[in-house]
Amino acid sequence: MNEHARDDRAPGTHATHDTNASERRAFLAAVAGLGAAGLAASAARRAAAGWLTTDPPGASPAAAVPPVSAKPAPPLVVGPAGARFEVVHDWLVPPKGCMFGDTHGVAQDAKGNVYLAHTVHPESTLRDAVIVYSRDGSFLRSFGKEFAGGAHGLDLVDEGGTEFLYHCDTARRLVVKTALDGTVAWEAGCPMQSGAYAAAGEWCPTNVAFGPDGTVFVGDGYGKSFIHAFSPKGEWKSVVARPGAGKGEVSCPHGMTVDLRKGPFGDGPKLAVADRGNRRIQYLSLDGRHLGFLAEGVRMPCDMKVRGDRMLVPDLESVVTILGPDGTPVAQLCDGHPSSLRGAARESFVPGRFVHPHDAIWLANGDILVAEWVPIGRVTLLRATA
Repeated sequence: MNEHARDDRAPGTHATHDTNASERRAFLAAVAGLGAAGLAASAARRAAAGWLTTDPPGASPAAAVPPVSAKPAPPLVVGPAGARFEVVHDWLVPPKGCMFGDTHGVAQDAKGNVYLAHTVHPESTLRDAVIVYSRDGSFLRSFGKEFAGGAHGLDLVDEGGTEFLYHCDTARRLVVKTALDGTVAWEAGCPMQSGAYAAAGEWCPTNVAFGPDGTVFVGDGYGKSFIHAFSPKGEWKSVVARPGAGKGEVSCPHGMTVDLRKGPFGDGPKLAVADRGNRRIQYLSLDGRHLGFLAEGVRMPCDMKVRGDRMLVPDLESVVTILGPDGTPVAQLCDGHPSSLRGAARESFVPGRFVHPHDAIWLANGDILVAEWVPIGRVTLLRATA
């Protein structure tokens, strides 16, 4: 584990203090003009900018990135009245020695610290797949070399006063429960006892959700598209949903959340599923009975998070959507669809437009943090405005 000796910010501190602004400017300069292939070819430039711990062969001071103008850009604000946000791209940047891979998952703990799961770029010196930041975006520590290449879903839950992380590792095809420092509590592989699989390689979990009784719902999004229920100890319990396109059936159940709000599908706890292959959100009872669909404003939903009466939906088709209590869109933020920029140079990214949002969370103060599926990673803060 790579620990950083500093105190967490006091609870309630708003994420408006850009103490990492100079780091962000240096990072943007270092990746300007680079696509996925260009990153690997630019090791000398990145080393000169201070982003690698050792100089690669042939590096020289002449390769240094020229200074970036200190003149701030005017704020970029998006969204309708009642859902206005200032866009801060690259609010989280890689620590020294790290090069982001696909930035897949984000979570925040009770202290306000932010956890980022990324696949780790092949040229990264630091191989940890989970990077931890303070509430103001400053690097704290990292862990999780074992998740390199497979870090995907990342969720945090309080179990009896203790917080745990749940990781979905698509490379090793595991659900892994850890403490906040990465200490493994348990691992769960393919539930062969379910009768859903002929071989363990048919299973590939992508995200989890948590029931009021501690049940862990697991979406086999990149496998055979089942949804399973596990106990908090990692024991398989039952099949909740099976693959298909009909009511109660799912295709690539990429993400999930247990929705406790009163709404069109009832007042009790309901499992909301990012039924991505069917281009919809599907609501199920906790035992898998179909309750309803949401399709308006939904393209390829990746996950959902609820705050108050609103649901946050990162959508792979280049937008982040906020749904109201009736399931209709309140806002569609930074809509970049259609996008062909996944492997493009960073300078080709359009300010205020997403490429491929993969996960998004409400921060404790009401801001939104968005992680994107791009090979060089990108994490954007949407700062709530008055």
